[in-house]
Amino acid sequence: MLKKILTSDVSVGMHIHQFCGVWANHPSWKGSFEIKNAQDILRIKALFVDEVWVDFGKETFPPIGAQPAMTPSASTSPASLNEELAQARLICDRAKTAVIRMFNDARLGRAIDPGDGSLLVDEITHSILRHPHALLSLARLKTSDDYTYMHSVAVCILMIALARQLKLSEEHVKEAGIAGLMHDVGKMMICSSILDKAGKLTFEEFERMKNHPEEGLKILESAEGFSAQVMDVCLHHHEKIDGSGYPHALAGDQISLFARMGAVCDVYDAVTSERPYKKGWGPAHTIREMASWKGHFDETIFRHFVKTVGIYPIGALVSLKSGRLGVVIEQNGLSLIAPKVKVFLSMRTKKPLSHQIIDLASPDESDKIIQIESAEEWGITNVEELWSGFSLADGKLSN
Repeated sequence: MLKKILTSDVSVGMHIHQFCGVWANHPSWKGSFEIKNAQDILRIKALFVDEVWVDFGKETFPPIGAQPAMTPSASTSPASLNEELAQARLICDRAKTAVIRMFNDARLGRAIDPGDGSLLVDEITHSILRHPHALLSLARLKTSDDYTYMHSVAVCILMIALARQLKLSEEHVKEAGIAGLMHDVGKMMICSSILDKAGKLTFEEFERMKNHPEEGLKILESAEGFSAQVMDVCLHHHEKIDGSGYPHALAGDQISLFARMGAVCDVYDAVTSERPYKKGWGPAHTIREMASWKGHFDETIFRHFVKTVGIYPIGALVSLKSGRLGVVIEQNGLSLIAPKVKVFLSMRTKKPLSHQIIDLASPDESDKIIQIESAEEWGITNVEELWSGFSLADGKLSN
């Protein structure tokens, strides 16, 4: 897919198709080429060319895992899950307010300020550096009423965490976060009767909903400041690896790395969230189901996503070999199958137990997870409160 972008937006991994203006046929730059390093970027900018044509179908990035992870600073000193949950709660509230403001600007035809999103992404990244799972998990706690806005916040958080898992550069981690934040901005151009419908959309309504990626691209282009990668995620986060997605039915490597990441993050948060027309799936059940959708996601990206959230994500209800029911409260960085679990119910007697936290990775612990469980089947309605200490009341996270 060819797209004209500003020279100031070029980055390593992009495939330059052609320069614009008098330099288009410069003898030193015959033919298309890939930007391999920072020196290439400097040489391009030295030409004083304002715009270039980029082939996003050929875009590449440094090998996954090749870039060093960001180094924590004084403001990102490691924190315990409970410590960071308190900060994460405040960040979620501020993020929701910021997204509402930006999206309302878009709805009213006012240009969005990219700087607002950039500052928010910085704050989210610092939280993830302090504790990788606090904000990641807390963002799932949303009501159907604030889904449109908090979904964008959640996808932003997931994109940042996934980019770090992929060991992308600091610059690309930030771009991924902004892309997640703005991926659904086009929904502001969809009428609320479709967007908030409490039932299945008709064929005509779904066709209108499918216009939101292109509507979003128009909004971001008019804002003048969003990068080509951010606009590409907005336009192509509903593409599928097998070519059955929309709006352009791209397949395989035609879909950029960021758009492939966005597809996974978008679906995971959508199906784990409460919607006007359906209950959200449990996080562990969601991972299992997504893994079975052949042709939907990039398999490499999905494997890294599972490492990001865990095979048994925080909030997953699980049964243990000891006959106890518990909820996953924290991941173990060394083993995806041995998280920390808070047990609270006897599966045999169905009577409550004194809450106890078990570290399944401890060499002294012989218990283990048998399978994931359905909270609905067990009649449990406070799973999220059990692991987070927060409950949803009046549309807000509350103690």
